[in-house]
Amino acid sequence: MRYSTDRDSAEEVLQEGFIKIFDKLDAFDYKGSFEGWMRRIMANTAIDSIRKSKKNPILTDNDEDFKLGASNPMIESEEIELTEIKAEIAMEAINELSPAYKAVFNLYVFEDYKHKEIAEILGISEGTSKSNFAKAKMNLQKILKEKFMNID
Repeated sequence: MRYSTDRDSAEEVLQEGFIKIFDKLDAFDYKGSFEGWMRRIMANTAIDSIRKSKKNPILTDNDEDFKLGASNPMIESEEIELTEIKAEIAMEAINELSPAYKAVFNLYVFEDYKHKEIAEILGISEGTSKSNFAKAKMNLQKILKEKFMNID
């Protein structure tokens, strides 16, 4: 969902990613972590999906830790529930970013790519990657500030 605008396209990317994993299973060399290998394939599948979209959104410039030791199980349950709500709001905020900002943000934050790698993957300059990341952070701060003011 971090790379898609709707659930159907996210499920399509997920399915396509699993097909690639199964097709390339014999290419896994057991030198790194299997999870990391799968994650890279899934991220690349999502990036390919972005590239295949009718318009090229990348070139546009638009814009758990749980608390330990809770003495009351009811309070702990409420804290977990609130954490889940906040995580859901954060994902909604990320989904409100423009496709260009969202792609750079996800690749940098969740996939641990460097700006140089992101630039190569998305076909943009390293400076554009850095700029899109900075603008994505500013937009997320604004969106989250508005959303969290309405939660408590």
